[in-house]
Amino acid sequence: MIVDDSTVARAVLSRMVESDPVFEITAVAGSAEDAIEALGECRVDVVVLDLEMPGAGGLKSIPRIIAAAAGAKVMIVSSLAEDGAEQTVAALALGAADTMPKPGTGRFNGKFSEILLGKLKALGYAAPAAAAATYAPKGSGPQAALRAMPSDPIDVVAIGASTGGIHALGQLFHALPKRIGVPILVTQHLPAPFMSVFARQLGAIAHRSCVVAEDGMTLEPDRILLAPGDAHLTLEPGKEEVVVRLSHGRTTSGCLPSVDPMLASVGAIYGAGALGVVLTGMGRDGVEGASTLVACGGSVVAQDEASCAVWGMPRAVLEANLASAVLPPEKIARRIASRTEEQRECR
Repeated sequence: MIVDDSTVARAVLSRMVESDPVFEITAVAGSAEDAIEALGECRVDVVVLDLEMPGAGGLKSIPRIIAAAAGAKVMIVSSLAEDGAEQTVAALALGAADTMPKPGTGRFNGKFSEILLGKLKALGYAAPAAAAATYAPKGSGPQAALRAMPSDPIDVVAIGASTGGIHALGQLFHALPKRIGVPILVTQHLPAPFMSVFARQLGAIAHRSCVVAEDGMTLEPDRILLAPGDAHLTLEPGKEEVVVRLSHGRTTSGCLPSVDPMLASVGAIYGAGALGVVLTGMGRDGVEGASTLVACGGSVVAQDEASCAVWGMPRAVLEANLASAVLPPEKIARRIASRTEEQRECR
């Protein structure tokens, strides 16, 4: 379904989507209200949504559209996705799976079409209504194997995420106790101009300090350090304490920032005290870092398929036999808390 108040935009987007035989336009709507009404009559896999529309508007209507869409993913295509970091991050936090900026009039060129179709294919089919809430291994093949989860207290949590990650992070931190007594590192694929806004919003959701990491920073219990949008967040031992080191080197995944260097450095320093979390996202970023972390004695938890916008990164970790658990974000939060001294003392 394409939802945009511009007749021209609806027509152009429809032609682009239908140019690929894998897609079919089920419905179009000129307002969020019309979209919600139409979703009561038809099933779709992806809703392409503009944020700037009359009436309630796209942003405020995201939760109702998601509820009405019954498992469909929401893809934001809006000029605000480029000009308005606040609105874009808010849309992602409300549950939109991905965003991309709408080009100006006459600039809907081949590159835009290629990127749009690629993103829509990555989002894939709507989740079945009765999808299982957690991953249940099927058979005894190597892809279904889970590693043993240590029960020892952890010293640090490192979380990586991409497409759909802002919403998943919101769910995880909403369920995480306000005090767990260990530092938290987060690498979320997001453009650099959005990071300060994201840090502010995530801090408010998490009820703890959240800042964009700077080179030389030290770690503090319960403070969230975010990878900048243009650098990898890594750690190295200092003279007296562990410090942040930002790097810009190429990674196998091609991502900047990448989850791999973060997980690898955390594992090398903290060993069995390191807990890595890989949330929703396309591609394989995080697999190499998770491999190093596990080899150093640490453990990794992956998000389950049913709760992911795109089950790419977590699936890659699972299929590499690196995951000790596969859970939705709320249960990941409980698993993190169960392995911290702070929460054990509260019992």
